[in-house]
Amino acid sequence: MTLTIDITSLPAERIAFAVSPLAELTSMLHVLAEPGHHPALSGWATATLAGLKPALADRLLEAEFLWRSSRADFLVPGRPGPDLAAELDAVDRLSDEAYVAAALVTTCGSSRLSFRRASPLTDPAAADRALELAQARGPRQAAFAERLLADPPVVRAAVRELLEACADAFFDDAWRQVEHRLAADARHKSELHARRGLAAALAAVSPAVTLDGTRILLDKLQDNHTSAEGDGVTFIPSVYGRPHLLTVHAPGWRPVVQYPAADRHDAAPLPLDLLRRRLDALNHPVRLRLCRTLARGPHTTGELAGAWELTAPEVSRHLAVLKRAGLITTVRSGRYVRHSLDVTATATLGADLLASLLR
Repeated sequence: MTLTIDITSLPAERIAFAVSPLAELTSMLHVLAEPGHHPALSGWATATLAGLKPALADRLLEAEFLWRSSRADFLVPGRPGPDLAAELDAVDRLSDEAYVAAALVTTCGSSRLSFRRASPLTDPAAADRALELAQARGPRQAAFAERLLADPPVVRAAVRELLEACADAFFDDAWRQVEHRLAADARHKSELHARRGLAAALAAVSPAVTLDGTRILLDKLQDNHTSAEGDGVTFIPSVYGRPHLLTVHAPGWRPVVQYPAADRHDAAPLPLDLLRRRLDALNHPVRLRLCRTLARGPHTTGELAGAWELTAPEVSRHLAVLKRAGLITTVRSGRYVRHSLDVTATATLGADLLASLLR
């Protein structure tokens, strides 16, 4: 599964690596709403939530669907500004139709395309559909959608005020601690792009991001396509967004990729095709039995065949599947070939699966 960004005929200067205070703020808000996605930040999340004034905590709870499972596109700027205020000013300049459509995607859990065919602000049928979808998501979403459709300027002002309150409460201090690291990361990627080309810069962004001719490919659990033609694409590093590889790819918006800032302790993400091979390899009773034996120590093909009353060719076929999936290792000692379970690869399979789902 791949998300594709078409960059055919796109000048190099329209591929930008930049920091965004607004994107990092909403990454922090996502951590507060979904701390289970970010175990390394659980201490920060617990301390931050404990320090919030009750009124602000309640307001964040009422609006958390704006950044909990997905993020409204205007919260991840395609053209980052010098500070949070400038980026919020840019959001204020969006039309009500663009703002409402993006907000309703997170509120209603619906496709971006559904709100591009007809604006709920002018089409009663689209408005009714939006309210119906919001009600199915929950009472907070329903109340927000009703207020948003009834009076967009009031809701937009309230959302900005909430984000500014978060800046005063915790973001400004956290931003001072990560701003220079993010700027250094973006600068490094820009220099790689200039000196060694886009493929090298993307390889440094993440092993899950590659260049295929005139297409940027993101290894994610979705199939989708967008184009950067005539506009460009922006890459934004994040500390608080780890492990997510967040993308903005709706028609009408400049494509944006928010990626985890470089960390020397990070392991490379497992490619989706390898993860699928490992899951498929274990989805067979005979191979599970073989793995059970190999977990106890190295065995030859003949020993495995004898232990499970199988023929040697049968065992060899199953071992080949496990080896292609990277779940076993093989060592030759004289005339004997012994197979062992790769305990590390097997032990991290659950974590690899979760990382792929969160990516």
